Amino acid sequence: MTGSIDRRGFLGAAGSLPLLASGAAAQEADDASAAKASVRLPYQEESRARRMKWWHEAKFGMFVHYGLYSIIGHQEWVMESEGIPIPEYEKLAAQFRPKPGAAREWARLAKRAGQKYMVLTTKHHEGFCLWDTATTDYNAARHGAKRDLVREFVEAARAEGLRVGLYYSLMDWHHPDGARCKDDADARERFVGYAHAQVRELLSNYGKIDILWYDVDWPLTPQQWRADAMNRMVFDLQPDIIVNNRNGLEGDFGTPEHRITAEDRAWESCNTMNYGWGYQRSDDQWKPAKRVVNDLTLCVQQGGNYLLNIGPEPDGSVPRGSVETLEAVGAWLRTNGAAIYPADGRAAGAFGNYTNFTKAGDKLYIHVYFWPSRSPAAAVLPSLRPETVVAVGGVRTKVLSARLLKTGAPVAFTQDAIALRLTGLPEVPPDDPTSVIELTCEGTPYVRHHLIRPEWPRYGVNVGGARSS
Repeated sequence: MTGSIDRRGFLGAAGSLPLLASGAAAQEADDASAAKASVRLPYQEESRARRMKWWHEAKFGMFVHYGLYSIIGHQEWVMESEGIPIPEYEKLAAQFRPKPGAAREWARLAKRAGQKYMVLTTKHHEGFCLWDTATTDYNAARHGAKRDLVREFVEAARAEGLRVGLYYSLMDWHHPDGARCKDDADARERFVGYAHAQVRELLSNYGKIDILWYDVDWPLTPQQWRADAMNRMVFDLQPDIIVNNRNGLEGDFGTPEHRITAEDRAWESCNTMNYGWGYQRSDDQWKPAKRVVNDLTLCVQQGGNYLLNIGPEPDGSVPRGSVETLEAVGAWLRTNGAAIYPADGRAAGAFGNYTNFTKAGDKLYIHVYFWPSRSPAAAVLPSLRPETVVAVGGVRTKVLSARLLKTGAPVAFTQDAIALRLTGLPEVPPDDPTSVIELTCEGTPYVRHHLIRPEWPRYGVNVGGARSS
């Protein structure tokens, strides 16, 4: 996308925002598709704008990684990363007993957080199914819980007015044909049939499903998976559904992971609250609300969505660190939602030292994540007075009015061809973790401070021994 800014660029601008490297990223680097294919299904192409409308408006969703790995508490890749023998790992199935109402707790938390949709790992790479499937007895309805957890999830999300997404891993470490299908044609026929049957069940037994979130198509190519036939089946069963791009096909939206990188299509950044997707009982490196709010803002500013994960504990409880952060984000969104949900992306081509930007119609929203209270340089530089000043170079639209979104209080400002200066602001930030200033503009707003370089009056200070004008 022209003028796009990746996550590294944003964090460079944000300075001291904490950066959490994810151990999961290294594991997932080996899971690329065996090949990519460009298959355009006519129905999918023709109906995409209609099917995606709600998703573009939603902006913020909850990912839920929950399975047998939650019992061990070493993240979701533990079976492979620690080489646990399959007969040993299978013993966890009898111990997998989420408490009644766990899914309702997730859904209520998502709603309080301002998230508009949820995606559940119905089967992760470990191969254990959370629904009552006829394809295998390795499922939650036959062991431990003795319940259909997918049904509970779907009903919980709907009860809170949230859209429903189902994650499905094509890669399977447990199925006997899951690896040998790569070179064994008979095994491939069995395993691909198994995957198609499971997807059919998930999209047939629970009413309307809004998202199918494929993951990891190792070890087969899209042709070997019969991915185009799978997607045709998906749309036959669920005409309004949207699908991602992780079955080797382009899908309806891209899925950058552990990074925020705009694409020239619909895209959704998925990320974790700490280091891993699944529950890690010793991991207390929770992203603070400021980080989550700013990552969400960056996604929206660049025209994408943000899918933020929780990894429930063995009984389905949400770790306290996730709850505290999400509730703080939700409180912020209840005040500042106008700067997020209706925003249409591409508000800016650059960031300030302490600001980011979103826009909706003629409104430009300045997100101030490091409040620039009373700079000591104000005694020398008139441009930093009076009191606290928020200054933005390269605002390419005439500003008509400004106000603090938190309080509604009007904000004084001056504007010329180079800079917009919002003045007389309070010394203490009016909101937490990020304060937002709403500008009403004469037209569609856009910000890019690089644009002022050729226009800036230059005086040649001391060039040739004298100031030139």
